[in-house]
Amino acid sequence: MTKIKIALEWFLNPDHLPLIAGIESGAYKKAGLDVELIEPKEHYDGFEYLKSGDIDIHVNEPLHLFEHYFDGIKSIGCFFETRGGVMIRSESMNKLRENKHIKITTPASNDVTNTIGFEILKRYAKKEGFELSRQNVEFIQTDFYHIKNMQEGDYDGAWLCFYNFEGIEAEYKSFSNTFIDAMKSPYPNFSALELMTSQAVLDKKAEALCQFIGITNQMAQYLKENLTQARDIFYAYSKAEKTELLDKIIADTIPRFETDIKASTTRWYELCNFLTELKLVDITDDQYKSIWATH
Repeated sequence: MTKIKIALEWFLNPDHLPLIAGIESGAYKKAGLDVELIEPKEHYDGFEYLKSGDIDIHVNEPLHLFEHYFDGIKSIGCFFETRGGVMIRSESMNKLRENKHIKITTPASNDVTNTIGFEILKRYAKKEGFELSRQNVEFIQTDFYHIKNMQEGDYDGAWLCFYNFEGIEAEYKSFSNTFIDAMKSPYPNFSALELMTSQAVLDKKAEALCQFIGITNQMAQYLKENLTQARDIFYAYSKAEKTELLDKIIADTIPRFETDIKASTTRWYELCNFLTELKLVDITDDQYKSIWATH
């Protein structure tokens, strides 16, 4: 058996279902792969684990490939992409348009995420014919319970939202909002999950990683064709409580999985330029080109 340790970006959730299915069904083991999923304490822990050689694969959003670039980091492909952005409650849209102070709940408030969140709103405002002042948009770090925070608190919006979670929950709870994503604001979408490894791991486990990708593709296809079984697999592995809302989240998530995972030199090029323009990353063209695995 070849051990493959995978550090997730956050807590286990339906976005990871192809990986979960590969483990729960025994498909990885049948191919001689002992796959382990690790939930990190912090969002960026996986990059340190990759550098130190403690894991084989890290799952995270593609923007972090550039933000946390190091010599030898490699992408082996994107396996999931959704709509992502800032959700503004409907009754706060006039405040936004009038450039009044608004409060945004977010699970991570820092210079990078806040800069991107404001840029999304600023570009939306320009497109719609109004202006925003940075000092009037306050990002407040709370947790992942965006809808609950907006319903129970005095927040005007939420940032770092995935449509297959917050969008679906808002629909389910009839929470009226405007979801400002790349369809409404002119910026490159990055609400996706990339499989990242290192050159050192590729040198040792290239064949095993190719098998892993092939099986993960098969699992994604199986999930798309078998919704009931997909739900059963998630609940069995995660031990999560079965709810109607979670069923709906799973149903919306499954069509968003990739069934032909592969590294792409062009898929996130516009995103890298976007982050460079915001002075959030600084990598050369050669460094950018070096990220994409050719195995």
